[in-house]
Amino acid sequence: MCGGGNREARDRGHDVGRLINTLSHQLKRQMCIPEEEDSLTTNMQRLVLHYILFESLQRDIYQKDVEKEFQIRRSTATGTLQILEKNGFIIRQPVERDARLKKLVPTAKAEGVREHILEHIRYIEGLLTGNIPEEKLAVCREVMEQMSENLSVNEKKREEITDHE
Repeated sequence: MCGGGNREARDRGHDVGRLINTLSHQLKRQMCIPEEEDSLTTNMQRLVLHYILFESLQRDIYQKDVEKEFQIRRSTATGTLQILEKNGFIIRQPVERDARLKKLVPTAKAEGVREHILEHIRYIEGLLTGNIPEEKLAVCREVMEQMSENLSVNEKKREEITDHE
């Protein structure tokens, strides 16, 4: 058995992970309704395109930025970006200072679905946060950010151990 402590403390800890997993599945079911007009079939594609559309207004965006923003592996980011490129939502433009670098640029087609993506995200956010006071949402966000940080620290420790073996 992993860890110690009394059974109630362990059960509460398991409940948090289970609840997050349940919410994640529910959210994916709400977000993954295929829409003919924009051909974005996954939540991740919508979120990444939204990120590129809005961040690229202020600065150049690269694959590393997507990986960091969504805390996903390079292979996941590559696959998502390849689909967005194949479907005509982004192009990868070489950067003058470094030919290996390619910035992610939204196409006219992407610009055309910007408002649709925003509306859908607003709708889902409304479903998620409805009837929850702002103070409780603020605490929830803070706790979830700390949980994410806890997991990130643990991932880095595991990577360091693996790298030294």
